[in-house]
Amino acid sequence: MQDQRNLLLAIVLSVAILFVFQTLFAPPLPPPGATIGEAAIETADEPVPPGEAATDSVGDAPVPADAVVEADASPRLAIDPAGRGRVSGSIALRGGRIDELSLLDYRETLDPESARIELFTRQQSARPYYADFGWIGSGVAVPDADSLWTADRDALSPGRPVTLTWDNGAGLIFERSIALDDNYMFTVSQRVRNESGTEVTLHPYGRVSRTGEPTTLGFFILHEGPLGVFVKEVGKKGTLEEVDYEDLRDNPSIKRTTTGGWIGITDKYWLTALVPSPKVEATARFHYSGSNGRDRFQVDYWLPAVTIVPGAVESAESRLFVGAKEVTLLDIYEEELGIERFDLAVDFGWFYFLTKPIFYVLHSFYGWIGNFGVAILLLTVIIKLLFFPLANKSYVAMSKLKKLQPQMMDLRERFGDDKQKLNAEVMALYKREKANPLAGCLPIVVQIPVFFALYKVLFVSIEMRHAPFYGWIQDLSAPDPTNLFNLFGLLPFTPPEFLALGIWPLLMGLTMFLQQKLNPTPPDPMQARIMMMLPLIFVFLFATFPAGLVIYWTWNNVLSIAQQWVIMRRMGVKAG
Repeated sequence: MQDQRNLLLAIVLSVAILFVFQTLFAPPLPPPGATIGEAAIETADEPVPPGEAATDSVGDAPVPADAVVEADASPRLAIDPAGRGRVSGSIALRGGRIDELSLLDYRETLDPESARIELFTRQQSARPYYADFGWIGSGVAVPDADSLWTADRDALSPGRPVTLTWDNGAGLIFERSIALDDNYMFTVSQRVRNESGTEVTLHPYGRVSRTGEPTTLGFFILHEGPLGVFVKEVGKKGTLEEVDYEDLRDNPSIKRTTTGGWIGITDKYWLTALVPSPKVEATARFHYSGSNGRDRFQVDYWLPAVTIVPGAVESAESRLFVGAKEVTLLDIYEEELGIERFDLAVDFGWFYFLTKPIFYVLHSFYGWIGNFGVAILLLTVIIKLLFFPLANKSYVAMSKLKKLQPQMMDLRERFGDDKQKLNAEVMALYKREKANPLAGCLPIVVQIPVFFALYKVLFVSIEMRHAPFYGWIQDLSAPDPTNLFNLFGLLPFTPPEFLALGIWPLLMGLTMFLQQKLNPTPPDPMQARIMMMLPLIFVFLFATFPAGLVIYWTWNNVLSIAQQWVIMRRMGVKAG
């Protein structure tokens, strides 16, 4: 009976792992009134080039409250007012900051009339979030938050870049050309023309600043906050570094050097990233400051100093990504623009080697079929085919055990009082019939990484966000919205979350019960009762999982039942 105990132990441990996984990793509900696009940002200190004073602040200090109101009245440059691309917003000409940006393709909820996702918000908002670029210099007037730029166009749009100009009145002309592609990438080219009689030395910089810590949606399974990929040696692969908001409070200035990397701030589905020129070494920084009860998180970089002699022009180019973390788009940017490991902005986790291929398989199926739910069904078939030899051996072994059930019961009746003798006889029977009671666990064990990888894909991929299946499933990344306890919507009340039992979790429990009937019944009555409880336990457990994952598991059970039933019929074993 030792093998039966091992089998029972394996099952109990599997359930425990799933319970712990769901307890730790399940996404919490957002607080009342909160929205995904609500996370916003403000201003922190400017970056400090090497050798600057220990104040850790160069340029304008955080904007005081009375100056914010004035900034709202300053002229603004529209971003794609005709909606030809995928973003809209504006640039504050006073300060030259990109501080208003919405995504045209994404809304807060499934309601087509709900607000669009808003990433950047103005300085006068409750939680300013913006990006800007500029120059750091000592003893020379450089553009700051109060500088009023002039634009050569009335709007910035894809294919129509705009150039901002500012004259410091002392012989330095600053120009900033901003271009936008058809998606989410800005290209910022800065130039300084020296018409003074003396040379000047300046550091180009870029920054993204955010005020307030947003509500995060994951715990351990998902990173939200500052992150970057840094290339320590030219020719080597970049290394991803993730910094939690809380850790940045404890260590408010973290500096890294990189040549070809990037630095940014990520939410679950959205990313803001600075991409300095890959041709020179940049100093990148994660930075935190707080005052008047406001948390300010900032990522920035600065490049080596450039010396501009009279009559010369010096320039610096960088990029800014502000948008949705679409995997295929990030891969295109990585390949075409040479952005080092840009796809790591999507938190595919430890099982990256499985998670990303699974995503691309689903994405390919979606391209053919147009439905991610059907793509999950096809993926399940492929996984079943890949594991078919192993599963086949397992089901053959289980069928042998079921065929041996009468002999097992006979041994139990004969040696029930002598446990040692009973165990010896059972082991002899297994050996004689070449049966392995643990073989049935193998398909479950080998599929655990696939299960977690698919969970990751459904949880972190924006492509799965608001992706419908059929019928009542309108979002594969969210739990089944139906509930047994209000008769699936017929009764006018919403049961508590712990009683959420949707149709698909119930179907999953039913298929698990039917599959269990095909397996040999444990001879011990206690073990048998525990096994009978497992489908009910898994129903409640899976009720809060993404609907796409429950659909995968249910369909997997159906295919397993069919495969096991065919094997049992060939071996002359009766089901039930």
